[in-house]
Amino acid sequence: MKIKSYAALNAGEALVPHEYEAGELAAEEVQVEVDYCGVCHSDLSMIDNEWGISSFPVIAGHEVIGRISALGDAAQNKGLKVGQRVGIGWTAKSCQHCNACINGEHVNCENGSVPTIMNKGGFASHLRADWQWVIPLPEAMDYTSAGPLLCGGITVFKPLLMHHVTATSRVGVIGIGGLGHMAIKLLRAMGAEVTAFSSNASKTESIKAMGADRVVNSRDPQALNALAGQFDLIISTVAVDLDWAPYFQALAPHGKFHTVGAVMKPFEVPAFSLIMGDRAVTGSSTGSPGQLRSLMKLASRADIAPQVEEFPMSKINEALDHVRAGKANYRVVLKADF
Repeated sequence: MKIKSYAALNAGEALVPHEYEAGELAAEEVQVEVDYCGVCHSDLSMIDNEWGISSFPVIAGHEVIGRISALGDAAQNKGLKVGQRVGIGWTAKSCQHCNACINGEHVNCENGSVPTIMNKGGFASHLRADWQWVIPLPEAMDYTSAGPLLCGGITVFKPLLMHHVTATSRVGVIGIGGLGHMAIKLLRAMGAEVTAFSSNASKTESIKAMGADRVVNSRDPQALNALAGQFDLIISTVAVDLDWAPYFQALAPHGKFHTVGAVMKPFEVPAFSLIMGDRAVTGSSTGSPGQLRSLMKLASRADIAPQVEEFPMSKINEALDHVRAGKANYRVVLKADF
């Protein structure tokens, strides 16, 4: 089968229409016809080869909402059916038999999980993934905006599971962009007390409307220092280096500072900021198929939807430039129009 897509043929170049032969559907694979695909900064990183691992042509896109169009032989009778609405996120394949996979830690697959973005992704008419990573969607879900939940959403949901967030938890979120705004909505649904750290004062009211109990200026040292000892968990979604010391001091005893932002400069962590109070610094990547299913159920039940701007996929370069320029109103979603 030939699949139509938009691909980067070389690093940093504009995407062009690209058709490729997908070959025979593998036994474990599911083929999905794309309806919507979110745009994540990781797509830009792969297109521009920022991480030095891209193999061109790159067909990016890993926040896919679509419908099953075909099932491989071994994907039959797995609770999936042709025509079903599903999602595919960051991961497309994992071995399913190593200790990590057996223990539900598929993203830490000992034989190497395969990202969707390196498996011919969702900036296309169709894509394929192993059946475990094809996530059934609740019927009541808003499919047009759900795509970013499959990457950005699960990225901030996983720390809430790891650190056992409850309605009594006091949680801070650093950076209220694509990931941070979803973190606030999830925390609000879980009943936690939420403090948003933002450098943009003009966002204050909109951030509170998302569910934050308070908004703190992340550039105000006095405001940060006044929060010492208050938080059970602080999640950082930013990919830039900050003065982290006030955030470590803001942790309550046994508090956790958790990063999901890919800051390239090493963290400077004063030992006594962790020793005093039994605190910890942690991090995580994306989630397992089970965690993804749980997230989509919660999002549907609690009416959690990312705030998105929609572009037709035929205007994909315009959409990518919009994201590159930092103009996205939280997230951008492409609607397939092949």
